[in-house]
Parts: sequence; structure tokens; C-alpha cells
Amino acid sequence: MSVVLMLGSAPMVAEAADWPRAPFDRVVAINNAWRVRKDWDALAYPWDFPLDRRPVAEPGQTLVTEDQFVPAQNAFGGFVYAGATMAFTAGYWALHDLRPSVIAVFGCDMHYAATGRTHFYGTGAPDPLRKDITLRSLEAKSARLMVLGAMQGCAMVNLSTGPSRLIFPRLARGAAARARPQPYCPDTAAAALAAEAALGYFVPSGRYWEDATRFDPLELDRLDALWLKAATLPMRQTA
Repeated sequence: MSVVLMLGSAPMVAEAADWPRAPFDRVVAINNAWRVRKDWDALAYPWDFPLDRRPVAEPGQTLVTEDQFVPAQNAFGGFVYAGATMAFTAGYWALHDLRPSVIAVFGCDMHYAATGRTHFYGTGAPDPLRKDITLRSLEAKSARLMVLGAMQGCAMVNLSTGPSRLIFPRLARGAAARARPQPYCPDTAAAALAAEAALGYFVPSGRYWEDATRFDPLELDRLDALWLKAATLPMRQTA
């Protein structure tokens, strides 16, 4: 078991450039976040990530594409339930492939300032704000990842200090290695998983947008409500 640092592209993520490696065993970057530190271990990006923004992996570094993260995401329910943002995609891949005891996220808050810089490299498109059936409640998707992580013995925590759409517990970097999975309601989580199975909204290829007409937004909203209910305890605490 290990402690994983997962880096997104929020402006604050530049602070991580000077962080010591400890207490993290692995560093997972999302999209452009590989530029923040040279010692990243894995970079996760989608099929449409521009070629000119992709690094050449050094020995010991792994590029995580749909060949790796689609099966991992499918193992935890598929893209329709889990959400399509790369923060959640990389989270499920790390949970599946690395079997960590802690995933500490930084700069993955999916909160965008109305003016000024939106990303550490300047201004970018706020992907989660696009119209997409999988992005109706980012809070619920983070609740789902947190609960499923807890089922696997993995704590999901947020090292960021600003506004966030994630509901993971807030922790200081020095406390990340001591994090423990959040308590959750097993009965409600089981009900959510049973509802997902009954709906059968599963697309093995991961390209859910090619089959979107068969998904009922109201049913997805009911699922979101179940996952939020499953994550019942107060979470926005700073240690």
C-alpha cells in the first residue's frame, strides 16, 4: 500500500513544484500537470489531449491512456456513473492499478475563477462546466469515489485550501500519510450500487457520448443523491 499524490491544473498546483517527495510514494499527474514536477510516475490524459502537450516518458514513468484507464474505470462502474472529468478518471485508475492506502489530490478542485488565471499555465477551458450528462453533480461523483475508495481501504483527501467541488476531507500535506478512509453508510452505498446495476447504463468502450440517448438524467440524479447520502459524515475539516 502506498500514498499517492495526484496533481491537477489549478493555479495553486505550482506550489507542489517545491514540495519534498515525502510522504508520497507515487506522483500521478493529470493532463498538463506533468509540467509541475519532473519526478512524476504516471501521467493520465484522454484521447484528445494534444500531441504537442504530451511529454516523452523517462524510464520509470508511465503514460496512462484509455487503454489503461477505461478498464480501470469500468471495474468501478464505468464513465456514466463515475463522471467524465480526468480528476475522477485518474482517481479510479490509481485506485485500480496502484492499490494505494491514500490518494491525496491537489489542484483538482474543478472550481474556476470568473476572471484571471484558471490553470497554472494561464487560462484554459473549464472542462467540467461543459454540458455533459455525466457531470450533473461533481460533488456526488467525488462522494462515489471516496466511498468506493473506502471500500478498498483507501482514503481520499484534498490538500487544496481554496473553493472545491470535491467533498473529500481537507488535510495538510504533512498529515496525508496518516489519513484513514472516511466512514460511510454501507446500506446506502449498497443501494446505490444495486440501482446502478438495475439501470445497466454501462458502455464498455468508455465512449458514453455515442450512446447518450438511452440515459435518463433523472435516474442519474437519483443515483447522485444516493451517493451523497452514503457519504454521510461531515467532511470539510482541516487537520
